[in-house]
Amino acid sequence: GPDEIARPGTRRPGTRRPGTRRPGTGRPGTGRPGTGRHGTRRHGTRRHGTERRPSARGGVVPGRKAVGAVICETIEDFARAVPPGRPIAGLDLGTKTIGVAISDRLLGSATPVETLKRAKFGADAARLLELLGGRESGGVVLGLPRNMDGTEGPRAQSARAFARNLERLTDLPMTFWDERLSTVAAERALIEADASRARRAEVIDKVAAAYILQGALDRMAHLRAEERE
Repeated sequence: GPDEIARPGTRRPGTRRPGTRRPGTGRPGTGRPGTGRHGTRRHGTRRHGTERRPSARGGVVPGRKAVGAVICETIEDFARAVPPGRPIAGLDLGTKTIGVAISDRLLGSATPVETLKRAKFGADAARLLELLGGRESGGVVLGLPRNMDGTEGPRAQSARAFARNLERLTDLPMTFWDERLSTVAAERALIEADASRARRAEVIDKVAAAYILQGALDRMAHLRAEERE
């Protein structure tokens, strides 16, 4: 009866043994159905430490950080790192614009391509990598604006910081090329070509990028000639 005392080892109807759980409940440390194990997110979200980043080909690689990128301190190391048969890009980094030039696949000549208006780094990098991916670029030469005495000031430090940030987003090899007189040379060439002042302002950055890139290409050609001798 209701007042009957249960025998040792038995339990009343509706009660549970110690250590058991009701149907439909999860084990300690697990979440409800659809939430995954403790510490993970639901399907469709990204795990901690990964994010969607632009790839070297201009697309987006979900949940993967770029690996293998290298900043080469010498043009010799850069020449060895560039894949054969791929063009390389030259960049003239300004405070408001980025001039872009591209070489041919034989690494003989540089051609001005585009001038990008700068915004935040993430947007700049996405547009730049999309452009380089479309051109199948195999490496990047960044202009390094040293002072005339050869020292590096704030502008040179800014160029190095840009390369370090870009290195996290792509596996393209990168190097620097002294750009001290590239803008002067580009300006002189445009004046000799009888370009108007408005036209010079429009194209000066990408033409300067071509001068930067051509200097690196000429040096790489000289290295190849030395190897053949």
